[in-house]
Amino acid sequence: MEAETSWTHYPYNYVPEAETYSEPSDDETKDQTFSMDTLLPDDLLERILSFLPIASIFRAGTVCKRWNEIVSSRRFLWNFSSNNNNSASQRPWYFMFTSTDDPSGYAYDPVIKKWYTFDLPCIETSNWFVASSCGLVCFMDNDCRNKIYVSNPITKQWRRLIEPPGHRSTDYTALSTSMNRAKQSYSVSVVKSKQVQGNFFQWELSIHLYSSETMTWTTSLTDVLTGWRGGDESVIIDNVLYFLIYSTGGNSDHRHGLIASNLSSTSSLMSSFIPMPCSLTCGRLMNLKERLVVVGGIGKHDRPDIIKGIGIWCLKGGGGGGGEWQEMARMPQRYFQGFGELDDVFASSGSDDVVYIQSYGSPALLTFDMKLKCWKWSQKCPVSKKFPLQLFTGFCFEPRLEIAP
Repeated sequence: MEAETSWTHYPYNYVPEAETYSEPSDDETKDQTFSMDTLLPDDLLERILSFLPIASIFRAGTVCKRWNEIVSSRRFLWNFSSNNNNSASQRPWYFMFTSTDDPSGYAYDPVIKKWYTFDLPCIETSNWFVASSCGLVCFMDNDCRNKIYVSNPITKQWRRLIEPPGHRSTDYTALSTSMNRAKQSYSVSVVKSKQVQGNFFQWELSIHLYSSETMTWTTSLTDVLTGWRGGDESVIIDNVLYFLIYSTGGNSDHRHGLIASNLSSTSSLMSSFIPMPCSLTCGRLMNLKERLVVVGGIGKHDRPDIIKGIGIWCLKGGGGGGGEWQEMARMPQRYFQGFGELDDVFASSGSDDVVYIQSYGSPALLTFDMKLKCWKWSQKCPVSKKFPLQLFTGFCFEPRLEIAP
């Protein structure tokens, strides 16, 4: 299967050269035809174009100079965004890395069910940390963890943030971001976890927050956890930072726990501890319409580290601590077995009402619609597995034109 390549060949600011026309002769005038769009005023043409899928917007911008000026205008971008916020014509995409060395890959559009050859800005390797919110995607390097970029992967606009405070040499780091569309501002959080020297059961944990309004970092909280450590899963929802913690031993019944830290409070982290719905092999956090959703591998009763299925839960009333888990779905066995040999850990992310699930050992991509309660395989990705240890991963993002870092 060949992938579409419109993003590779036509960047968003591409403007085709204007064609030149000579005066028609008398014979040519008799057979002269008119393009319908020349009869339409700009505001009506803009209205029509705003209902196109986002992939078609890029093609529309290459038709002629007039169309390019329309689809590049600020007013069009917001009209396009408003139309797609109130319809099913635009849904979150999934970017799949196809190499462990470089960040090349394909982006999947579930509306027209196509994969695109897609280049990401800023990111250097596929093992970087990635977080997304409302059209923005945040990248952080996995070495020194001091290079952080915020970008719009559709328009290729990006910004590098100043280096966050705290230790560079942390053992575990969780990255998340949250976009406020009304204010056109965003925040980025970095949760750092480092083992206390000589004590495996105690871990230093700190939360660092970046505000695009002040363009500065603040360290909102530092704490020491006993019997738990931080990890690489976090998400911001309604000014509450949720992140997973992992048991380091002791008498805990579960391997994972959840912290719901109110970003306006400095209370102890464990005072906002929320147990997970069941024993999980792994957990993935996501913000679906301002709801915390967890996709987790369900462990066997006698072997909790061995996966037997995948479940989806939503936290009800959990802002700042407490709350109850509501099970939304369990993956049917035919889909679970369709991954082949599924590892105890897997990739999963989502936005709006869509959850994506991907095995690290296969390019197969499964979607779940939270509203329709429907499981569905994506179109086959153009990449195939070339060697046994080849790994695949990816992330979900909202394709938007009007959002800028």
